[in-house]
Amino acid sequence: MLSVTRLLIGESTPGGDLRYGERHPGAAKPRPVHSRPIVVWNITRTCNLHSAHCYSSSHDKEYPGELSTAQAFGVLDDMADFKIPVVLFSGGEPTMRQDLDQLIRYASAKGLKSLISTNGTLLTKEKVAELADAGLNRAGISLDGMEAVHDKFRGSKGAFQKTLSGIRNSLAADMRVSVRITLTKRNVDDLPALFDLAEREGIPRVCVYHLAYAGRGEKLLPLDLDPDARRRAVEYVFERTQESPRKGTNLEVLTVDNHADAAYLQMWATENAPERADAIAALLSKNGGNNAVRGIAAIDNVGNVHPDQFWWTQTLGNVKKRPFSEIWTDPENTFLNQLRDRKPLLSEPCTSCKWLGICNGNLRVRAESATGDPWGHDPACYLTPEERTEGVLAAVGTGAA
Repeated sequence: MLSVTRLLIGESTPGGDLRYGERHPGAAKPRPVHSRPIVVWNITRTCNLHSAHCYSSSHDKEYPGELSTAQAFGVLDDMADFKIPVVLFSGGEPTMRQDLDQLIRYASAKGLKSLISTNGTLLTKEKVAELADAGLNRAGISLDGMEAVHDKFRGSKGAFQKTLSGIRNSLAADMRVSVRITLTKRNVDDLPALFDLAEREGIPRVCVYHLAYAGRGEKLLPLDLDPDARRRAVEYVFERTQESPRKGTNLEVLTVDNHADAAYLQMWATENAPERADAIAALLSKNGGNNAVRGIAAIDNVGNVHPDQFWWTQTLGNVKKRPFSEIWTDPENTFLNQLRDRKPLLSEPCTSCKWLGICNGNLRVRAESATGDPWGHDPACYLTPEERTEGVLAAVGTGAA
C-alpha cells in the first residue's frame, strides 16, 4: 500500500509504523519496517456475490477442508506468539463464516489487531454490533463504482444499496471504514463520484486498487487500464488527496498493488509539491516497494500459505501441517528466499530501472499471469523508458480517465 496522504500531505496515519517505520499517535513505538507481515487470512471461500475480479474465484457454496474453529484458534495462537501486527479476515465473504465473531474475540484477547475485508452486503446493524462487541473496529468495504456499475461488477442487482447500508451501519458503530475500489475500464469514470460519496458519507479512508490478474481477475485483462488512462487516474487520486485537507474532509488515501505509483508520486511531487519531495523519497526508501513475503502474507481457506493474498498459484506450506511462523522463517524454502532477494532475478526493464529500490519489481502475480514467469515484467507498470532511466515525468494531462 502506498499511503498517498502520508507522503503527499505529511500527516501521520494509522499503519505508518508498518509501512515507513515511524510512530503515529496510536502506536506504542515504531517498529522495523516489515519485521513481521500483515496476514491476510481467507477464512472462507464462500461468498454471496459473484465479483468479476475475485482473485479467489469464490462462489456461493460450501468448500471442503476449511479450518475448524479450533484449528483457527491454533493459528491465532501462533500468530500472537510470532508477534504478527495485524490479521485481516477476508474471503470469499468473511461474514458468511458463522464463527467470525469468535475468531475476532480470540484474536483480540491474544493482543492481535484484526480487521475484515468484506463486500458489506451482510453488515446489518445486528451483525455490526456483534462484531464490534467482539473487538472489531476496522472494516475494508468494497465499492467498485456507483450503483449500476457496482451491481454489474458484483453480479447482483441491489448490491450497491446493501453495501452502502453496511457502510453506514459500520460508521454508526464507530468503525474505521475503508472504501476499496479496483480500477478497470468499466469503472474508472466513477472514481470522482466515489471520492464524493466517501466525503459525503464521512468515510475516513479510500483505497484505490489496481487490478490483479488472479482468479476471475485474469479474465479482466482486456479491461485493465492502458498506461495513459492509468496515469490520469493516479494523478486524479493525488489531486483529490491534496484537496481533502483544504476542504476539511481529511480523507486518508492510499493506492494499492501497483508500485509504479511510488515512482510516479515521487516525480509528480517534484513538479507539484516540491516541498514534499525529499520527505517522500526518504519514506519510500524505507518502505522498499512490493513487500510480498516481507510485509504481507496470506493464508487461504484450507490453510495454504501464499506470498500475498492474490498469489494462490504459489504455495509455501500449510498451517494444518506446520505453524505459520515456521513456514515463514524456513531457511530451506528456495522460492521464499528468492522472493525476499528478488532483484537479481528480475527481467528487464526492471533490472535497469532507477526506481527498482522503491518498487521491488511490482506485483509478481501479475507478471506470472502475463508472462508465465514469476520474474517477468509486470505489464501494469506504466512508466515510460525515459522515466525509468532519467526520472523525468512525461506529461499526459490530468484528471480522471
